[in-house]
Amino acid sequence: MIFLRAEDAGGAEFPAAARGELATLRSIIHKLSVEDETMSMSRRTAIKLIAGAVPAAASARAFAVSPQAATTVAAMDGVTRFVFDGVYSELRISMQELGQSSPADLSAYSHLVMEMRMSSPQRLLLWAHTTHGPRNMSIIGFGQNAWLRASVPLQYFVGRDKNGFDLASATNRRTHSSWYSVWGPYGDLQSVEAIGIAMEYPLNKPSIELRNVHLSKVDEGSEFLEPGPMLDSFGQWALADWPRKLHSKEQLARELAEEEKSFGSVADFGWGPYGGYKNTQAIATGFFRVEKIDGRWWFVDPEGHLFLSTGINGTPGGGAGFGGNDTDVNRTNKRLDSWGMTTGGKDRPATFMLRWPKGTNYLGMPDVYSPQFAADIDAAANTQCTPRKNDPLVLGYFIGNEPPWDGRESEVCDLILGGSDTATKARLKDFLAQGDTPARRREFVLAGFRKHLEIVCGAVRKYDPNHLILGIRFGGKMSDEAMIAARIFDVCSINVYEYEPTKQVIRAGRLTGLPVLIGEFHIGVPADGLAAGLVQAKDQIERGIAYRYYVEQAASLEWYLGSYWFAWRDEPVLGRMDGENYNIGFVDVTDRPYAELIDAAKATHKRLIDVHSGKALPFSRHPLASDAGAPSSPWPLYQ
Repeated sequence: MIFLRAEDAGGAEFPAAARGELATLRSIIHKLSVEDETMSMSRRTAIKLIAGAVPAAASARAFAVSPQAATTVAAMDGVTRFVFDGVYSELRISMQELGQSSPADLSAYSHLVMEMRMSSPQRLLLWAHTTHGPRNMSIIGFGQNAWLRASVPLQYFVGRDKNGFDLASATNRRTHSSWYSVWGPYGDLQSVEAIGIAMEYPLNKPSIELRNVHLSKVDEGSEFLEPGPMLDSFGQWALADWPRKLHSKEQLARELAEEEKSFGSVADFGWGPYGGYKNTQAIATGFFRVEKIDGRWWFVDPEGHLFLSTGINGTPGGGAGFGGNDTDVNRTNKRLDSWGMTTGGKDRPATFMLRWPKGTNYLGMPDVYSPQFAADIDAAANTQCTPRKNDPLVLGYFIGNEPPWDGRESEVCDLILGGSDTATKARLKDFLAQGDTPARRREFVLAGFRKHLEIVCGAVRKYDPNHLILGIRFGGKMSDEAMIAARIFDVCSINVYEYEPTKQVIRAGRLTGLPVLIGEFHIGVPADGLAAGLVQAKDQIERGIAYRYYVEQAASLEWYLGSYWFAWRDEPVLGRMDGENYNIGFVDVTDRPYAELIDAAKATHKRLIDVHSGKALPFSRHPLASDAGAPSSPWPLYQ
């Protein structure tokens, strides 16, 4: 059930009008099965109902307008506390409470400034409700239980900026106290009725406290308002406690020693020296390859054994997707063997993410028509691939990650035309001289993408004809035309952040005719100062269930070759370079494994060959996002 819930710090009741509006809303939603077994109503539909049933004035208490409201700042005073609950909860702040008429034109303002304290690190959805439809971004405050100021750029309601070379760098924007995901929907802010602060599947009834919320014409800075320190000596969030929190070096040494006693071996999974299944046999070539056998795709290892690639992005010592810094080779390899990961680590089968010279970049599209670009790619391929061409442990190469330009082709062309003189700019001018339409701009960018892939794949195969090209790790929902271009690869790789990826795997396999490798996925829990990630689980037990559900549902498909979790370690509580601070590790920031996730991974990996062969049904229990249940997909609001 979706409902709006608010309460202020003093326990004040809603005004009579607001109570009537909420009663109307509850009456409407009581008649609906918003999250029924067949998902007959999407959350987007439900939110539209909320927008129609609840007017802007849905906050728990009135906010006084500051004297500056009519000049440079419109402010509301006092502290409001709001508790999120159910499937969807939203606090609305009316334009009147911000010193504006309604609907309001916010074009004169650059920032929405909020001082806030969250009891949970769970993601917040920020809405600008306008007469022409909603605009959206999300915000995650670092940590929990700390007052911070978020100076939110209103431009992110209007559209993304034009920076970035992959989806994360094009979408995420960090500050000192919080970070944003700029996902849309977008639109102008000329007729805003309310600002909404919402949460989906709130976990354990989290609360937000707000004060000094106002519109501003300048960036007032996003900072913590607490004295700190925010982190303890182990890199954990300092302003909260939880059962597994590390308190001493002695505790760490003791727990790692206990972990050592629990390690299994490759014998638990029936692997040979290269991670292939010893009881299977195909043609051995001395290198990894792919083959469709009895209607299902497989990797075949250098000895001819069938192989499914499971691993973790950022594995110390060697990658599944990409590698990380090696802290303890011996422990890492024991962990991978024990957990049933076939890929990554030191002196184990691994994939390699090829790195290319930095140069002109238009949302991930390089200056592909420049002779210098082709020469630079050739030299980089020689440097990276030649030393590896005879290495039997190389599974293959990724040539890039999550191109962000799909659907933004006109912006790409604007960047090219507005940039310095390049070969691609000259080619584009000639092309658009014959007609400048969105369709022709799209045609040009797609042709440039195909040219890009031809140059890169040609160089890789020139210097290493022995190993597989594993694709570009498509993210989001790439167009059919872009996916079809992947036919130049040996394997189509896709990054899929869902509870289960079957639709995406089937689509990729059918469009390309290739086997499919999942380059990234994860599930996290919003707790311990960390946000959940892109897909949320209720707790660590449900995170393990989510791993089983995702991997086994994918493995039951004929195109499946393997799947890589993102990432090895939880992200920093105060965020990585773009702000992300997710609970997505197989180990935490202190290098201690999450036992529930590992036990689930072991269980799945021991039966993975039977699931992929069709001899066993895949694990079928959908994980819970909270006590309220879970959506079929975490993405309906943003699609």
